[in-house]
Amino acid sequence: MKIGFIGAGPVAQTIAKHALSVGHQVVLSNSRGPESLAALVAELGSDAAAGTAKEAAEQDLVVLAVKWWNVQSALFSVSDWKGRILVDTTNRVASLEPLVLGDITGRTSSEIVADLAPGAKVVKAFNTLPVSWISDFSMSKRKTALFVSGDDAGAKKAVSDLIEEIGFYSLDVGSLAEGGRLQQTGGPLIGVNLTFSERFVLPTID
Repeated sequence: MKIGFIGAGPVAQTIAKHALSVGHQVVLSNSRGPESLAALVAELGSDAAAGTAKEAAEQDLVVLAVKWWNVQSALFSVSDWKGRILVDTTNRVASLEPLVLGDITGRTSSEIVADLAPGAKVVKAFNTLPVSWISDFSMSKRKTALFVSGDDAGAKKAVSDLIEEIGFYSLDVGSLAEGGRLQQTGGPLIGVNLTFSERFVLPTID
């Protein structure tokens, strides 16, 4: 699978490294242009490339990994989102220093992302934990639970399959409206770190 990234910071790099470790290809982009990412893609290896946001959005799956105040301009840099799977990793934060949340009383942040990318199949994922908590790229890492929400079952399955493939445990928490509210900044799933050993088996009910 080819995975495009709009944004090339720590979140994008962490997900990209996990994807590369299991044989996927990645295309990273940022607002400064492909040339600014030359050193990064060289470090990531031959299956990594730099491109424009439009080129990143042409891949099989697209990851939005920018700060909240850059979401609109990042999404508007792609003219057509129809049918694309868009993974929303963002959190609605007004500022980082000091940390100030945006308005989370109305529509969820991922519903707003879906409004800004009409036609995209938006899936909320990779946003509830600091990426430093999932930065073990070894095969022996513990299975951390990553929450997923969205309105398209096929898109959620594609993202959940990727999460499982890179060595984590996917937990579907519902739609963008319901699950997205649980996942977004200020919701009860932010900072919840659930990990399972390889011997973990879901209980059965007789």
